[in-house]
Amino acid sequence: MGRLKIGLALWSLGESPDVKTLEDQLRTAAEIGVKGVQLWCVDHSQTLPCVLDPDRCDSKLRFEIKELVQSYGLEISGFCAQLSGPTRFGGLDEEEGLDKRIEKTKKALKLAADMGSPIVTTHPGRIPRDKGNPVYAVIKRSLSEIAKYGEDVGAFFCIETGMEPADVLKSFLEDVGSSGLKVNYDPANMLHFGVDEVVRGVRTLGRWIVHTHAKDHNPKTRRATVGEGLVPWDSYIAALREIGYKGWFAIEDETGIEVVESIKRGKKFLERYEI
Repeated sequence: MGRLKIGLALWSLGESPDVKTLEDQLRTAAEIGVKGVQLWCVDHSQTLPCVLDPDRCDSKLRFEIKELVQSYGLEISGFCAQLSGPTRFGGLDEEEGLDKRIEKTKKALKLAADMGSPIVTTHPGRIPRDKGNPVYAVIKRSLSEIAKYGEDVGAFFCIETGMEPADVLKSFLEDVGSSGLKVNYDPANMLHFGVDEVVRGVRTLGRWIVHTHAKDHNPKTRRATVGEGLVPWDSYIAALREIGYKGWFAIEDETGIEVVESIKRGKKFLERYEI
């Protein structure tokens, strides 16, 4: 039994358009005392670049950033390649421009594999319960192609929980049937379907969970420091123990107020648990 592997979703500290900003964020993460970082790896918007976007982060820069992360005593827990489609958040469930988003996601998987932390998380779009829904066919086709590429390069494409109930996601994972398709579990996102779903979802999706976000939620404030919201942490951590999870808990702080202090409080809260 050891302590949780507590990391930080580094975008909690803001965007990373260049190496200098990224290094400042890594320094802050090291000062907070987390052991790992999850890195954003696609442009933040059409006008705000990300230094790790695979279309500009060449092999030399990938090596330099990996060395930079290690120089602060940190590990890379994984990457996030969140895209959006022409009309909604997700990007892999709409036909318009889909091929470009599939290719960008594949490039993110290759970047992750190259940098030795082969996990890429994202919300790909909402998976319909009805398999006859035309959107289901689109998202299945795109994720099947991406997951197959992940198999080829030795990386995992991880669907982040919260856009559909756990049973719908499980059915989809079984339908695609690829070892390259996994789950990034976010307990705060699962609160959309009720507090009970947070724990039930872990048991439903257990064999696919390879990365988690440590995040909390308060419906009144729409934000919360880890340990100060509605996530049932005791039973949630117990459920992760039951399935044998030993991966990262990447704190994703969306408070927007005194973020560093909020992350520190969340880290201190998580340190009470052992796994």
